Amino acid sequence: MDASIVEKILARVDQPDLIDVLANELSSSELNSVLLDLFSRKAAQLSAPDLLKSYRGNRFVQPADVDVLALRRLETIAYETFSQFGFKPIELSPVSALGSCSVVATADQKKVLSAGRQTEVMADATNALALHIADLKHSGGWQPEQPTDRLHFSTIHRHLRTPPVPKIPGFRPHFKVACLVTSGRDTGSFQFEKEALTGHIVAMTAFFRDQLRIDKLKFRLTARKGYSDPIAFVEQLRAYVAEQRPDVVVEAYTDAIGENNYYKGLQYKIDIDVNGQVIEIGDGGYVDWTQQLLQNKKERLLITGIGLELLYRLIGT
Repeated sequence: MDASIVEKILARVDQPDLIDVLANELSSSELNSVLLDLFSRKAAQLSAPDLLKSYRGNRFVQPADVDVLALRRLETIAYETFSQFGFKPIELSPVSALGSCSVVATADQKKVLSAGRQTEVMADATNALALHIADLKHSGGWQPEQPTDRLHFSTIHRHLRTPPVPKIPGFRPHFKVACLVTSGRDTGSFQFEKEALTGHIVAMTAFFRDQLRIDKLKFRLTARKGYSDPIAFVEQLRAYVAEQRPDVVVEAYTDAIGENNYYKGLQYKIDIDVNGQVIEIGDGGYVDWTQQLLQNKKERLLITGIGLELLYRLIGT
């Protein structure tokens, strides 16, 4: 919300310091109690016709116009394929901890639907998976036997984001995304980075090319800030993937380091060709979220997300 709008509202109710009081003088539990009472009172003011009117005018609550069974079949293919390459499927909660996207990443909290009880509606499942991984490591729920041991998870989740979307059939503020994450530790010589990226590309190749018969598939690697020599880093990654899987098209774009504070060292894109049209269907790269969460510079995390609902609309099953 525009800050000027908030200021006008606070001036109208003659409470110019209200936001500061709520944000700075109340604990999280105290603020939660206030919000629960507030929402309870607002809900009590609604009649059944009011509720229907609210439903009809609220873009966040409208169902997706999809063939549910067809989309589920595509999800099953994705889960089964990723599982074959060691990515453990995990069913996440519909909500994540408040700040999951804005605290460790670069997303603006205003682009996320914040909720009560210190939560937010899921806007990016890879952030939630990073939290899950950090919790496993911090609590001792996962104990690696070797320094090279890694955690691999996959999930498919309906995300919701608040920015306006085009008024085009099929476009909704919420959409299905399939995600892969690999977590490990730095063991030198970029070994984690090389092997993790290869693992994601191999799994994606099996899904798109082998399962869905999308033969025209390309991975584009772009250098990002975050490593001492990002251009040389990306060239090493491309060469390693090409050596391991010469049958896969992997291109490195190293003319310049792209301006992107989200990914560290590398961002990669997945392009598919559907009926002669090239579609950017996926995006991924290395992030420092587990480094921040665990306060350990040795932590490494690679994430990948593909627009599964967009893919369904392009090819069905």
